[in-house]
Amino acid sequence: MTNTELARTIVDLLGGKENVVKAAHCMTRLRVTCRDGGRVKESEIKKTEGVLGVVAEGNNYQIVLGPGKVKKVTDICIEELGLPKNTGDDGWEANKEQIKSRQKQSKVKDFMKLISEIFVPMIPAIIAAGLFNGFSSLLSQLIADGMVSGNFFVMLQLILSLLGSAFLGYFAIYTGIRAAEVFGATPAFGGILGGISIGANIVEISKMMGLYNEEVPLESVLTTGKGGIIGVIFGVWILSLIEKNIRKRVPDVLDLIVTPFTSLLLSGIVFIFLIMPAAGFVSDGLVAVLSVIINSANPVIRVVSGFLLAALFLPMVLLGLHHGLIPIYAVQLEQMGGVSLFPVLAMGGAGQVGAAIAIYLMAKKVGNNRMKGIITGALPAGFLGVGEPLIYGVTLPMGKPFVTAGIGAGFGGAYAMLTQVMANAWGPSGLVAIPLMQGGAGMLNYLIGLVIAYVGGFVVTKIFIKEKDVME
Repeated sequence: MTNTELARTIVDLLGGKENVVKAAHCMTRLRVTCRDGGRVKESEIKKTEGVLGVVAEGNNYQIVLGPGKVKKVTDICIEELGLPKNTGDDGWEANKEQIKSRQKQSKVKDFMKLISEIFVPMIPAIIAAGLFNGFSSLLSQLIADGMVSGNFFVMLQLILSLLGSAFLGYFAIYTGIRAAEVFGATPAFGGILGGISIGANIVEISKMMGLYNEEVPLESVLTTGKGGIIGVIFGVWILSLIEKNIRKRVPDVLDLIVTPFTSLLLSGIVFIFLIMPAAGFVSDGLVAVLSVIINSANPVIRVVSGFLLAALFLPMVLLGLHHGLIPIYAVQLEQMGGVSLFPVLAMGGAGQVGAAIAIYLMAKKVGNNRMKGIITGALPAGFLGVGEPLIYGVTLPMGKPFVTAGIGAGFGGAYAMLTQVMANAWGPSGLVAIPLMQGGAGMLNYLIGLVIAYVGGFVVTKIFIKEKDVME
């Protein structure tokens, strides 16, 4: 089936283009929102050649097509078949209506979905910036150790550092802009709030209010960066409410002057004196808890927490709870200079790879050519950190391998946590994430963790999965 044929089939089974509210894609999935879920033939979509799986939440459908293919099919759906494109500027009201339309959807999952909408479009920049910083740090170490020298390498290190800091150094501003797009506020206003959070004048204001700790600045009630990403998101939400209410009441002739000035003045004051200190308290508490659980000095605690986190990560993905981890990544990056949680959770996909290899060998032995074909097509993506094809095409439909893969991943997570691997950013896992790790030792230990997870997933699956399971 060609990509065009696949796109036409999917649109027909979704109830036609008139039943689709918006369509977009991520790395492996075509994401659509439908008006009437009753018109969607979900079971037939799952059976369609080229579809690896379907995840449904109310009227929202995620059709797993795999890397590469998903963009081509999505482009055909939008450009040739007329599906409305999700531009990302639906606003808070549209998002609210979408949330209401979901069935059995908890407020926690709603919040996590909202967080995902804010951060997912920024992931490519996060990955790129993390890679630049990683290579910059590695090159800087090589220069310091005398392994390389000369103006060329110094210039290269400066350029890499500049490229990395151009995004991560102003992460709060980019987050404010994106949050404003999601909440329906003016994007530039959101960027201003993000800029306020890292502005130097915050320190002077804090000193005048008696909120600054001269001895330990990071423990100040109010200081530059206090509240971090959590505070910016909440501040922009407040901004969106203020802006919308003012705009409703201001005459059109004065809107261009009065609405921006008043909205930013009011939300800025609330943000500086209420939201930043409160969000700072929350983020400081979060880091303290993480330090006990994740960065414990006790190696036994690190091993146990690493095992459990890696083993349970993919079930969290299926439940949509993984979106809630993004603010934790951001807080760690801001306050700790790196992300220790991401390398551990990245082992979840590696466990799936090991399990899939075990199943492939069994499928080859019992003559299940269809299973062999699925795994052969999905394994390269799995090694590169894209786990959906293996999850929805192999381990999850079979049931038990999904569990054995998680157990195998736990061993890799335990090793990564034990050796305290830190990452410069977060993004796709697998082998492509190696340059994201901090320092040569971090890269090596992350790779060792992946190998342990591969082997763990393979061994545990071989022990608990029988040939008859694969044959059926």
